[in-house]
Amino acid sequence: MNEAALTLEGWYALHDFRSLNWTAWTAADDEERAVALEELHAFMQEWGPVEEAKEGSSAVYSIVGQKADFVLMYLRESLEALNKLETAFNKTAFAQYTTKAYSYVSIVELSNYLAAGGDGGDPMQNPHVISRLKPILPQAAHICFYPMNKKRELADNWYMLDMDKRRELMRTHGLIGRGYAGKVKQIITGSVGFDDWEWGVTLFAEDALQFKKLVYEMRFDEVSARYGEFGPFYVGNLLTPESFEEFLKL
Repeated sequence: MNEAALTLEGWYALHDFRSLNWTAWTAADDEERAVALEELHAFMQEWGPVEEAKEGSSAVYSIVGQKADFVLMYLRESLEALNKLETAFNKTAFAQYTTKAYSYVSIVELSNYLAAGGDGGDPMQNPHVISRLKPILPQAAHICFYPMNKKRELADNWYMLDMDKRRELMRTHGLIGRGYAGKVKQIITGSVGFDDWEWGVTLFAEDALQFKKLVYEMRFDEVSARYGEFGPFYVGNLLTPESFEEFLKL
C-alpha cells in the first residue's frame, strides 16, 4: 500500500444542511409548532448520553446566507449509526418543515505525512491520537465548513509527488494551522469513496474573523496555492436548544 494511504480513522461524520420552509412553519398553528418543537428538543436531548458514553458528538449551527438555514453535525462510531440518526430526525414532526439543502459524509482522519518521529507504538493506544480521531465538538460560537480536493492536473498533480515532497509541503502547511492554536479548532475528515470531494474541513472559533485570517494565510502556502481545490464555504453561529427555539420564534 502507498505509504500516504496509511491514514488513521476515527468517528464517521455527517454534515446535514437543512433549509427551513418558513411558509409552512408560519402557516402551522400553535399546537402543530409546539409538537414540532417538542420532538426537536427530545431528539437533541438524546445527544448528551451519547457524548457522555464517548460514542459520538453532535452540534447544530445556524447558517448565514442562502445556502441553508442550519446544519446538524454528527460524529458517530459507524455509518449505520449516522444513518439511524439521520432517519430519526427525518421522522420528527419538525423535519417536515425542512428541506435538504446539502449533506457531506466523511470520517475523521489523521494523515501519515507527519507520522515520522513517533515512538513506534500503537497510535490507537495514544490518548492524544484518540482525542483527535474521536473529538468532542467544542460548541464554539461559530462554525466554518468546506470540502476540498488536491489537484490532479498534469503540471500540478499532488498524487504524482513522492512521499518525502508531500510530507515536506504538509509540514509547512501545518505550521500555519498551529499558529492559530487556541483561536481555531480544526477537524479534518476524509471523504474519498464517501462523497464528491476528498476531504471536509470543519473549523470552530469564538471569533469568526479567525476563519478568514486562517484560510487567507493558507492561500499563500504552496499546498493551497498550487494543489488545493475548494468547494462551497458554509459559515454560521451556534444554536443551543434555547437559541434554536428563539431562532424559530415567529
